[in-house]
Amino acid sequence: MSNDEYDDAVVIACELVWGKGNLAPGGDGNLANLVEGIDVANRRVLDIGCGSGGPACTLASKYGARVVGSDLEAPLLRRSLDRTRERSVASSVSLLQVEPGPLAFRDDCFAAVLSSGGFTQTEAKLELFRECLRVLEPGGWLSAYDWMRCDGPYSEEMLHWFELEGLSYTLETPEGGAELLRQAGFVDVSVTDRSDWYRRQSAAEYEALKNEHYKSMVELLGQAKADDFVENWRALAEVCERREMLQIYSRGRKPV
Repeated sequence: MSNDEYDDAVVIACELVWGKGNLAPGGDGNLANLVEGIDVANRRVLDIGCGSGGPACTLASKYGARVVGSDLEAPLLRRSLDRTRERSVASSVSLLQVEPGPLAFRDDCFAAVLSSGGFTQTEAKLELFRECLRVLEPGGWLSAYDWMRCDGPYSEEMLHWFELEGLSYTLETPEGGAELLRQAGFVDVSVTDRSDWYRRQSAAEYEALKNEHYKSMVELLGQAKADDFVENWRALAEVCERREMLQIYSRGRKPV
């Protein structure tokens, strides 16, 4: 039995809202935040949790990176492969299905490790951060976008949203995430909170799903699943408005 969490319905809904190839919000703007100040042109970059391939393709086409995209789920990698062919970057993007645990790469082989939401669902974060440090070149950067939590117990609304999502979230606080990066050995650790942007954006996405996207959702998924996703986004917008769920960019550098 497959343990894949991102079935066709989830991918269709996410891409309808966030754009083709994107399983996290922000599109090219999100990727620009991740690579800001990091030279990736003609350098090897690891994209952890590459999903349906949008960021990996843009890394290759816009930034000139040589990308290795990794993911746990074979169906997502098939979508990524299709995306690399559609965007004519297959020669610059290689894809690898992985298992949880040590990264299957030699030491010091990537100029940067990027992830857009890939650590959000990772329980063993410290171990993965140590692996990211190992595979980075000296001076290389780990740069990640994650959904994180505020301090304190989860509210009923947050638990309701988790149930609707059906995904294995293991959320950290921004402070806790930064401390894990330091424990893993990273220096120049920084955390940037862009929750205010997504607080407004998630509310707009909810309105769009209820209105202009609703007919397409029903046609693609059926009314029951379409209604489930509308309620999912209502709950998402609510926990963002209450600042229980945060959108955090974090990065750290491997010591030289």
